Amino acid sequence: MQDTLKQRTAKGLVWSGTLSIATQVLNLIIGIFLGRLLTSSDYGVVGVLTIFTAIASDLQSSGFTQALVNQAHTDRRHYNAVFTFNVVVSLLMYAALYLSAPLIARFFRQDCLTSVSRLVFLAFLISSFSIAHGGYLTKTMRNREIAITGILALVISGAAGITLAFLGYGYWALAWQQVVYITVITIGRYIATDIAIRPTSDLRPIRRMAPFALKILVTKIVNTLSANILTLIFGRLYPISQVGHYTQAYKWNTMGHSVVTNAMAQIAQAVMVEARNTDSRPSPVTGSETQSGSETDTSQRQLRVFRKMVRFTAFLSMPLMLGIALVAPELIHLTIGPRWQPCVPLLRILCIAGAFLPIHTIYQNLAVSRGRSDIYMWLNLLQIALQTALVILLRHQGMTVLVAAYALFTILWTLAWHHAAAKLLPCRWRHAAADILPYTLAAAAVMLATYHLTSPIAPPLPLILTKTAVAAMLYWLTMRLLHDGILAECHAYLINTVIRKRK
Repeated sequence: MQDTLKQRTAKGLVWSGTLSIATQVLNLIIGIFLGRLLTSSDYGVVGVLTIFTAIASDLQSSGFTQALVNQAHTDRRHYNAVFTFNVVVSLLMYAALYLSAPLIARFFRQDCLTSVSRLVFLAFLISSFSIAHGGYLTKTMRNREIAITGILALVISGAAGITLAFLGYGYWALAWQQVVYITVITIGRYIATDIAIRPTSDLRPIRRMAPFALKILVTKIVNTLSANILTLIFGRLYPISQVGHYTQAYKWNTMGHSVVTNAMAQIAQAVMVEARNTDSRPSPVTGSETQSGSETDTSQRQLRVFRKMVRFTAFLSMPLMLGIALVAPELIHLTIGPRWQPCVPLLRILCIAGAFLPIHTIYQNLAVSRGRSDIYMWLNLLQIALQTALVILLRHQGMTVLVAAYALFTILWTLAWHHAAAKLLPCRWRHAAADILPYTLAAAAVMLATYHLTSPIAPPLPLILTKTAVAAMLYWLTMRLLHDGILAECHAYLINTVIRKRK
């Protein structure tokens, strides 16, 4: 019997959530070892290359992964065409970056970047051989296979990085870790894909998908610039060791919000596309069937799915990220050591903004699922333009001021995303207030209360354990007192899962 959209969404969330949580736990463990074995300069050297590898990865996929997922019907010709296109583009991109390596080293005034960058750039070239496979796995919601592959890749690459760091290879450990991770991911995708994807000379599917994919490509590059603009500027303005402190703070913030962001991003587009295309299937919100196929009914159905995803995302991301900000001093002290304490203020600021990034992901996937990659593109272009202007204006104010301004802008940009959503669905401002604000205010109040309740405790380990336990208990109690529907549904799902297993 075919699963309903609600059931498939729940299963997808379980596996994507498993991968997301396992990823961050493994990153935490690996990060603890590497943070104690490597210096801030080692992290700075590899950190300044992030923007180049990320943009190269965007160019290699060119938005065709999202185009494959967004299409109502795909066949092997589409996957073969995307595979061929990606490999050719990646070969050209690697050649260009290989030749540009000395210029990158000169810009950041770090001679070692010539050889290091040429190794790091290999990662995106290797990944080009499995992008079409990854699109197939995402479209068919093979979340179990994606999760297993991702976890294995982290374990193997982490072990390689730690071993090299222990042997004294410094920043080379971080470089090889990236290459090994992508290699394992590529092999895993090949094994998990149950159709044969091969090179082809028929690129007609690429031409048909190109208008949609091009807008996605521009948007992905803009997002990459937005996420890494501070690292690029810091790498030019400040000593490489200070860049390493920011890179460490950024990494921990990313590990935090990625628990929610990656879990939701893995299923959001596919679920909302299906909600748009389905005329008579059980609603993932009410469980009742909608018979009408009118545009109004479709919009209302997708609005219900969208709002529920926003609420669920805020329910998770707000306490998680504000909680990390709360325990940041103890977390850094106990994991990577006291010498990394300069990154704590930066981490706290980034975590406040990071609480809103998973919500941005849901808005972005709404635009893509409605076929409006143009809105997705232009809104991100405007974001990077304003962010760049802000950073240039404040470039002499110091690293902390720049990070704070960047974080505040990220939070306020949620309003811009909601304004765009209102053009796609009958989504009102009161909807955003009802879906996001309660969790934001509840999480902030809980963290403030926890801070005061635990202030008499001094030792880092008892303090972080007490903060975590008190904050979790207070947040759960707050949601129960508010009769929160998301919490009730989580309880119901867990109970039903246990009952089914016992049967």
